[in-house]
Amino acid sequence: MNWHLQDAKNNFSKVVQQARTEGPQTVTLRGERAVVVLSVEDYDRLAGKKKSLGEYLLTGPGWDDEFDKEITRRPDTMVRDVDL
Repeated sequence: MNWHLQDAKNNFSKVVQQARTEGPQTVTLRGERAVVVLSVEDYDRLAGKKKSLGEYLLTGPGWDDEFDKEITRRPDTMVRDVDL
């Protein structure tokens, strides 16, 4: 539902109740959408749990066999002569 700012201020408890039972409530300011009042359940669902860097990296695509061979291969250029 859309609320004009003044109506939302005058009926804030109703705005909150409707956000909890009917879903997000939009408040307009001078005819433009300004804010949305959400239930805590809707907010938690939208915000989600933030992953740690390690968790984020582990959810990425796996390496194929060719890429794994390429990065684990020891290049010949690393071998050098040493004067003793």
